[in-house]
Amino acid sequence: MNPKLSAYVENILQQKITYDRKVILQPLIDYIQQKVKNLKPIHLNFICTHNSRRSHLAQVWAQVASHYYAISDTQCYSGGTETTALFPKIAETLSDVGFNVWKLSETENSVYVIKFDGNALPVIGFSKKYDDEFNPISDFAAIMTCSQADGGCPFIPGAEKRIPITFKDPKISDHTTEQTKVYSERSLQIASEMFYVFSQIKK
Repeated sequence: MNPKLSAYVENILQQKITYDRKVILQPLIDYIQQKVKNLKPIHLNFICTHNSRRSHLAQVWAQVASHYYAISDTQCYSGGTETTALFPKIAETLSDVGFNVWKLSETENSVYVIKFDGNALPVIGFSKKYDDEFNPISDFAAIMTCSQADGGCPFIPGAEKRIPITFKDPKISDHTTEQTKVYSERSLQIASEMFYVFSQIKK
């Protein structure tokens, strides 16, 4: 793992997960555990309305957590109910804690490479619909990271399991002096919860 990111992980591991959040996270733990028990690949698709902020953070941190706890054959994806763009502050927030982040394309919906380890495949970040051909078509869990997508998208084709794990939108801080702080806090919350999930998996 990148040295700066490895040091940041120590901060992640010190975060406390409340009982209420543990209850919310348990269905995802159960889903992953069943896949591990049956020696099946794990496909997780994190879904939010615009696939611009929370779903990307959850995708990236879940991929890192699976790597950290050596839960092999785990692939994490993200999508939205509509396509917009990965918000640049997300890339900046991840870069600040030690990810190597760069753009493959400069468009309205830029494609980012997000790399956390020199020997691991990078996460490819761009906004897409949850059923985009880049994402799995079957045998995956759909994790709903915002209440709007959870309420407005009652059926996800191909999903074996639908799991609501919603987070407050950091967008509320955009164009304010609190933006960096709010994005960092939301990223840390999502990171700590994804690390908690994978820490509970018995191999």
